[in-house]
Amino acid sequence: MRKTFPLAVEGKHPDRLLDATKHDIRKYLARERRRTLPEGMDYWDFDCRFGTTKETAEPAHVASLIERIDAAAQAGEPQFYVEILARAARRGPKGPSRVQRGEPSEDGSGDEAA
Repeated sequence: MRKTFPLAVEGKHPDRLLDATKHDIRKYLARERRRTLPEGMDYWDFDCRFGTTKETAEPAHVASLIERIDAAAQAGEPQFYVEILARAARRGPKGPSRVQRGEPSEDGSGDEAA
């Protein structure tokens, strides 16, 4: 999805337009996540960019898109650009736990209570 969404359209309430835009983005993400994964892949990852225009778009995490949309609306931007590209990915092995690395636990004691 590569699209510029207007935040001000004559005859439409800005809050409803903003809600519809967020709904479209969430619906697109859900549709992409339902696609069948290629052999050997674990999940769908998303490469995202966000900005007021295509030229000023910066990389963004998929979880921060809605927050960025809200910030653009609060700032009074007339439009914003979103680019979301799905790619299949594989989870890597988990790293060692904090205890195995010798880092202190949350209480700072260094020991994990069993």
